[in-house]
Amino acid sequence: MTRPGPKEIKVMTDIAGVPQDSEVSARIANSIGPAFDGFAAVAGTLPFDLEPASFLLVQAAQVSK
Repeated sequence: MTRPGPKEIKVMTDIAGVPQDSEVSARIANSIGPAFDGFAAVAGTLPFDLEPASFLLVQAAQVSK
């Protein structure tokens, strides 16, 4: 995922039912942007081949073997 801008943040919060103004969206985008920049170097290379919802099922299956 690329670094979200204020427009993307506004859309996400509106969908989540937490409407806000453009200024707040810009502040959120500026505060989480460095985290996205930090992971840009390894984006797409990490072994996340499992859906997060199925993680516990896979872990339980591995323990029971």
